[in-house]
Amino acid sequence: MRHALQPVYSFPWPGGFLRALGTALHLKGELNMRKSVITLLCVLALPTLSSAANMREGLWEIQSQVDMPGMPVKVKPTVVRHCYTKEDVKDQKKVIASDNSCKVTQMKSSGNKVNWTMKCTAPNAATMTGETVFGTDSYSSVMRMNSAGHSMTTKVKAKRVGNCP
Repeated sequence: MRHALQPVYSFPWPGGFLRALGTALHLKGELNMRKSVITLLCVLALPTLSSAANMREGLWEIQSQVDMPGMPVKVKPTVVRHCYTKEDVKDQKKVIASDNSCKVTQMKSSGNKVNWTMKCTAPNAATMTGETVFGTDSYSSVMRMNSAGHSMTTKVKAKRVGNCP
């Protein structure tokens, strides 16, 4: 299946970051939330959410940097690759099916920007807000998450690197 995210470097999926986060925040199931966040960022890159962006199908490299105030260990950047197919570009609903505990509750697009809010329910209750800015062969996003009195900011930059394998 071409929707699978593939780690590229510096992120022992689902290793170090998630174990450190789970230990530091005492949250169970953070892996599911992290996967939901990455899935959401991939879904938000689809052009049907922003008609001004003519995002192309193909292989995309997605870099993310997480900042968590108060964490004893700085989180290393993450790089994954994701293949957007013609079907993805035509109908984002095909890839939205993700974790049932997280739902996009608000989404507003204007020009090449999309602002959104996502809420996750127990056992990993959290609220996430973000903004994504699109280009033809790139997009960037900033997401803020609050959960159990802790906060996290994720910055994402993505670029098209070629055709899907």
